Amino acid sequence: MAKYEVKSLRNVAIVGHGGTGKTSLCESFLYIAGKSDRPGRVDEGTSCMDFEPEEQKRHISISAATNFFDWERHRVNIIDTPGDSNFTYDTKNCLRIVDGAIVLIDAVGGVEFQTETVWEYADEFKLPRVIYINRMDRERADFFKTVESIKTRLGKATPLFLPLGAEESFKGIVDLMTMKALIFDDPKGNYRSEDIPAEMMELVEKYREEMVEDIAESDEKLMDKYLEGGELSLDDLKAGLKKGVVSGAMIPIACGSAIKNIGVTPLMEMIVNYLPSPADRGPVAGKKPDTEVVEKRSPEESAPFSAMVFKTIADPYAGRLTLFRVYSGTVRSDSNIYNSSRKLSERFGNIFFLEGKNQQPAGSLIPGDIAAVAKLKETATGDTICDEKSPVVYEKLISPPAITSFAVEPKTRGDEEKIGSSINRLVEEDPSLAFHRDEQTKEMILSGQGQVHIEVAVEKMRRKFGLEVNLKIPKVPYKETIKGKTRLQGKYKRQSGGRGQYGDTWLAIEPLPRGGGFEFVDKIVGGVIPQQYRPAVEKGIIEAMEEGELAGYPIVDVRVSLVDGSYHTVDSSEMAFKIAGSMGFKKGIQACQPVLLEPIVNIEIETPDEYMGDVIGDLNSRRGRVSGMDTRGGHQIVKAQVPLAEILKYAADLRSMTSGRGTFMYRHSHYEEVPPPIAEKIIAASKKKEE
Repeated sequence: MAKYEVKSLRNVAIVGHGGTGKTSLCESFLYIAGKSDRPGRVDEGTSCMDFEPEEQKRHISISAATNFFDWERHRVNIIDTPGDSNFTYDTKNCLRIVDGAIVLIDAVGGVEFQTETVWEYADEFKLPRVIYINRMDRERADFFKTVESIKTRLGKATPLFLPLGAEESFKGIVDLMTMKALIFDDPKGNYRSEDIPAEMMELVEKYREEMVEDIAESDEKLMDKYLEGGELSLDDLKAGLKKGVVSGAMIPIACGSAIKNIGVTPLMEMIVNYLPSPADRGPVAGKKPDTEVVEKRSPEESAPFSAMVFKTIADPYAGRLTLFRVYSGTVRSDSNIYNSSRKLSERFGNIFFLEGKNQQPAGSLIPGDIAAVAKLKETATGDTICDEKSPVVYEKLISPPAITSFAVEPKTRGDEEKIGSSINRLVEEDPSLAFHRDEQTKEMILSGQGQVHIEVAVEKMRRKFGLEVNLKIPKVPYKETIKGKTRLQGKYKRQSGGRGQYGDTWLAIEPLPRGGGFEFVDKIVGGVIPQQYRPAVEKGIIEAMEEGELAGYPIVDVRVSLVDGSYHTVDSSEMAFKIAGSMGFKKGIQACQPVLLEPIVNIEIETPDEYMGDVIGDLNSRRGRVSGMDTRGGHQIVKAQVPLAEILKYAADLRSMTSGRGTFMYRHSHYEEVPPPIAEKIIAASKKKEE
């Protein structure tokens, strides 16, 4: 069995805006704990957490990576999460399964938009957290200004440390609990204690008093003792702080420089002393399969086994890797487990702990363990795996709707079939990608959370499956319809010696209401056209509708009635009547005021207040119509209808318009007539392409 207990496990996600130093902090943890000989560097491509080639190329985390270290008789599992908004679904899945979070904030940039996003996720999962103000050694680093931005934008938080110096002169921190200055002049993260410089004492005492008050407020007994004028001991403060952090009443702030290992060791001590173990977090609630009955599972080895899959990795060599977190019970390698989400059994092979890209055999697991298993056939991200005799299903996260789409086409002819299977494997790994074939345009459409998201997927496809594709802006699925009516003849007659071809139809063409589709009405009375030829007329019309008349787009919302005609006993055939129907329809459409239709989408844009005017002005320039406004948290929600053609590149535009803080989602609503000046350009472009 494991050499540690549930109560000495810590599961922590490292989260924050992109570029705040999350991966560097993880590398620093591993180095100080003795797991690596030297800290890997993101900018040099030597990080053991950012090991994917796509991450090393861009110097950003694209995929969450797990590792662990042992510290002060505790096992700490860390998950380094992406900070780029293209990959936040992965971050949210990781926050779903941990017991605490370290939120990194840059000492220069302060709270940024992605900080707010991950903070909202942590709120959603009621996660205890610690804030680490990183990069105090940078030019223009300002601890106190950053603390103000935290209080303004995130809410109440309490500094436990103050910086000693800043920028180039940053050398250590003041510990407000022990009232000592901690000097970090050893590159391995060790520190020595000194007296606090006299010139800082007034500031230190002010922040110490605030800290003591905040800790006292989180515990009634401590509050009584404090109000009675009794000094709170160090043990009182530590016990009160632990209680406050676990309950969520307190969010402590630490500071330092991950890359220089300053302030990292005290942060590691905070993780084991103040963040909760799985036992502190208590039972986890799920549901009995196919019911609304709540089932609770305690983080005890004696409870029935249950776990949740939070990530899948498609590996071309090892096959599929499934990462999961155990909530209750124990499990060994070579066990049979039950997937309660899909109602099927799977066989576990070897279980292992991930150390970045490396694997360490685990043998058996206890509640709180985060591990991986290879080659599960059916199990996917979000699934619950458990003991079949005591099934439970934990709630899975819904994938966010895709906001950016590109058409993909293979660079090499004959690779069309390969595209579908390769992308489907990437979608298994990352459910925030979506893939479908557009029935009208016949394009293969890959959708995701932004252009970088799609580009990374394409790079992975090339590296993992040897498939190269081109990305294009998708075609807009325009349609055509009519506004007028007509009645006319469609006749096909051909004599070429011997048997000829003869089909004669009279068609009445009229518009249907929008969304009415197509209706074919057989109004033939008597035998002017024999029954066996009439379905061929309809077939010819349907084929002509597919090709369109104005710009080659499908024709919709029309009713065609077959009202009269004639036939020849020898020369008539199904083919002749099919051609006659098609000819009559094409000619008739030209006489019925044909118009172009475009898809209109319902769009919902979430933006901070200060960008509201820009967003609405931009929507108006895109022919959008605002239909309503709402408020969600501190953000405004703009609801509107806008032509799909106007938002094909909207993700990048909105990001630059709102400094990366705006998000949106859309879904198809209906079709509307394209304004004549725009329609003329679309028709002209289509005709030019045909030529």
